[in-house]
Amino acid sequence: MSQKPSDIEREIEEARERLASTIDQLLYRSSPKTIVSREVAQVKAHYVDVATGEPRTDNILKTAGAVVGVVALFVVIRKIVR
Repeated sequence: MSQKPSDIEREIEEARERLASTIDQLLYRSSPKTIVSREVAQVKAHYVDVATGEPRTDNILKTAGAVVGVVALFVVIRKIVR
């Protein structure tokens, strides 16, 4: 079964459009600004409830506790070394 040249041209043009759309999506997804904004949104979602906009105090307290613990560890190590 042979196709008409106009059908082949149409199929080629449709394939080009799909490829161009795919390339545009890949360029957008791999853009440094897009990657940074996606990561920032992920971190914000960890500390702020997306549905209500309220801070997630449990996650905030865990992070603050870890920071205080690390600082205290450094202080203790420094005093031992001196």
